[in-house]
Amino acid sequence: MENECIQIRRCEKIPTPEEFTSQIELKNVPAVIVGCIKNWKAFTLWNPSNGGLDYLQGQVGSSIVEAMLSKSAPVFYGDIRRHERVPLPFSTFIGICKELYQNKDSNLGACFNTEKDVQSDESGQRCLASEDDKQQVYLAQVPIMNTELEERVQLPTLSEDIKLPEFLEAKSLASINLWMNSARARSSTHYDPHHNVLCVVSGCKQVLLWPPSASPYLYPMPLHGEASNHSAVALGKVDLLVHPRAEGLATISQKVTIHAGDALFIPEGWFHQVDSDCLTIAVNFWWRSEVMLGMSEHMDAYYMRRIVKRLTDKEMNQVLCKASNAVGQTVTNTKDLSDRKTDNDVPNLNKDCLTKGTKAKKLIERTTLHELEPLAMQSLHALVSLVHDCVNIMDQSQSTEPSTSNVFAVGEKDANKFNLKDAYLLEDDPVASIIWKLQPLTLQSVLLAMAQNFPRTLEALVLHLLSPVGAEVLTRRLEEMDQSMDEEDRNQFYQIFYGVFDDQFAVMDALLNQKESFALQAFKNVLDKYMGIKFNGSTPWVG
Repeated sequence: MENECIQIRRCEKIPTPEEFTSQIELKNVPAVIVGCIKNWKAFTLWNPSNGGLDYLQGQVGSSIVEAMLSKSAPVFYGDIRRHERVPLPFSTFIGICKELYQNKDSNLGACFNTEKDVQSDESGQRCLASEDDKQQVYLAQVPIMNTELEERVQLPTLSEDIKLPEFLEAKSLASINLWMNSARARSSTHYDPHHNVLCVVSGCKQVLLWPPSASPYLYPMPLHGEASNHSAVALGKVDLLVHPRAEGLATISQKVTIHAGDALFIPEGWFHQVDSDCLTIAVNFWWRSEVMLGMSEHMDAYYMRRIVKRLTDKEMNQVLCKASNAVGQTVTNTKDLSDRKTDNDVPNLNKDCLTKGTKAKKLIERTTLHELEPLAMQSLHALVSLVHDCVNIMDQSQSTEPSTSNVFAVGEKDANKFNLKDAYLLEDDPVASIIWKLQPLTLQSVLLAMAQNFPRTLEALVLHLLSPVGAEVLTRRLEEMDQSMDEEDRNQFYQIFYGVFDDQFAVMDALLNQKESFALQAFKNVLDKYMGIKFNGSTPWVG
């Protein structure tokens, strides 16, 4: 391939804004800029060997940050199925860092030298039982500044200790983020849709880079999925039977090590995998680039993926918007709840929430059945009825081994049964239609009422009755709900909602699978409509 001529630059002298734009950014090639942040206060004040952990604890110890928790540590996969985001007091994370730092002789303190330094995913899973849980936590992309989501900024005070690199002064930043790991960590191979300058404040990072034109060799995840910017190639030992083109990845990658005080420019669309030393602290700057006329050919693959992804998202929106006018009255023919089966096993987690504070108690009290507004009560009746109709069909089935699909086949008439698991059109799906008509906070009341009074019905609804379009509509409404609540209410709601399910990861997986089925159908429509391609699921790398 032509990748051999795309060499990473190394700048011993800090470029001016003009030099950076014309000689580095416009060429869309990575560059190491040596010593460019040594004038930051953070370079001295955050240094763990100089009391930096105590300083950070004093500055932002009371802040609650979102931490990445992964059972595959020290490998952290960006695919949201393989890690969990949990709220964590920053002071607690600093305590973990202090404990590991004091015992650093038992950890590997030098920069990574060999592939053996970080276990493969498989070996990491096997020895998980002997791993310290504290080493499974990573502060990844904790916002210090965010122009689009100011309310999600968690560590704004730290901006006083950092400076915008001079060569970025003319850029309109999208966000500034903190990255901090206590133990060794490796991020999975991915690309970002923004230009990125990664600055190492303490410790060091080793980065493997591939240009966007290496996409066929990296097997990016499907465009219609939730992790479309990540590579499907397993870290560690590559399975060439599954990913034969990945055989040459090592020969086309470039490796750089960024030491404390240095920065790395990673252009948008460049795949990268990052290894971090024990107790490494970094700050990155993201900004949106412009698509320039003189863009090099090695960016074509990246932009093709972005364009198709954008068209797919547009198709998904059109399906919902066009259908919203066709959605009729909320599903009728609902029976009174008193005629229905009752769910007596209210989850203990919900009861625990009652003792955790007045906000949680008020949230639950608002959703008792006699407090529900008429539309919420009507929608609750309709959803419960739909689930129980499915149970009745299962009971009446003569099949000796009923499958999930025929158990939950629902239709207004028995002669015209409709399988919701395959639904794509909103107007054909009674569950999705009900959810679509509800405002986010009304839906919240319905879901909480179900969690409190009919937990098993809610479980059946989410795990078995949600079609692809239903999952898409539900998760969109949940996102809108998130934006209208403060953090405490949001946490309490999800604690009650997910407390219904025995396995929260199974719920997330079910929702994501259905969302991706909906997006896949939109993706097929885009290929057919704009490119005349009949998609059969075997497109080699665009997906």
